Amino acid sequence: MGTGMTTQQQFYCLMAGIGTLLVVASTIGWILQRRAAPRGGSATIDNLNQRIRAWWVMVAVLAASFLLGKTTTIVLFGVASVFALREFVTLTPTRPGDHMPLVACFYLMVPAQYWLIYDGWYGLFAIFLPVYGFLSLPVLMAMSGDTEGFLERVTKIQWGVLITVYCISYAPALLLLDLHDASLGRNQLLIIFLLIVVQLSDVLQYVFGKLFGRHAIAPRVSPSKTVEGFVGGGLSAVAIGAALWHLTPFTPLQAAGMAAVIVLTGFFGGLALSAAKRSLGAKDWGSMIEGHGGMLDRLDSVSFAAPVFFHVCRYFYT
Repeated sequence: MGTGMTTQQQFYCLMAGIGTLLVVASTIGWILQRRAAPRGGSATIDNLNQRIRAWWVMVAVLAASFLLGKTTTIVLFGVASVFALREFVTLTPTRPGDHMPLVACFYLMVPAQYWLIYDGWYGLFAIFLPVYGFLSLPVLMAMSGDTEGFLERVTKIQWGVLITVYCISYAPALLLLDLHDASLGRNQLLIIFLLIVVQLSDVLQYVFGKLFGRHAIAPRVSPSKTVEGFVGGGLSAVAIGAALWHLTPFTPLQAAGMAAVIVLTGFFGGLALSAAKRSLGAKDWGSMIEGHGGMLDRLDSVSFAAPVFFHVCRYFYT
């Protein structure tokens, strides 16, 4: 679907809009902090400003990946997977018998998975970790001779690799799609569409939940996730997704539908990984991103949304 602008022009307009919103948010945060200073400050306002600063960094990284092209985009997601896997492993107790499988995960499986995207080898990319990675990890662990808690240990590593590497790698794998209208060159904008809808959905669900939340969806898993927050934030994110249709090969109605898929699967991802954190006795996966927790805290929704979004796009638009 065309708008008369080139892909790069659309990207610049999008970044200008996001930059304007961040400037406004930064100004509001600064004013609120000045007003709260005489009263000793406010933890909520401090957290808000930390999140705004983190968003500046994340948007800058996103812009750099677009401008520097395919290789940089793939490398950035590969690095993100390494950090996310590291956070997962750090919170998951391991034994000496797990060291060889973990070496294979970090030094063989992560690079191989992202190289397959770079090489455009979809057939192997789609099965490499779910088949060959899945089968090789218990073999490597068995070779250590340590059978204590074997099933639990191998399952944790397998699940961690699939969530932090395989599922997240579907975001840059959008570069593999041969869209119906190839002249638009929208693959990188499709990644941006996915990330914007996912992240805004998380933020808006949090905001609506704080303002109107009364009924928790899963209070023992994530008390901040409410019906009101999910409905209000989700619908707002769908509306924003529809407004961004020109970044995609979709019509406005199709963009709304795709945004709804992203919102729903992203919510499921956040809920499932919140349950995993609670089972490990942790509030966040890490502290890498000030105000946002760890890398996996920012990519938990992406890990569920990216594979589904990829396959829906591949089925209907290639």
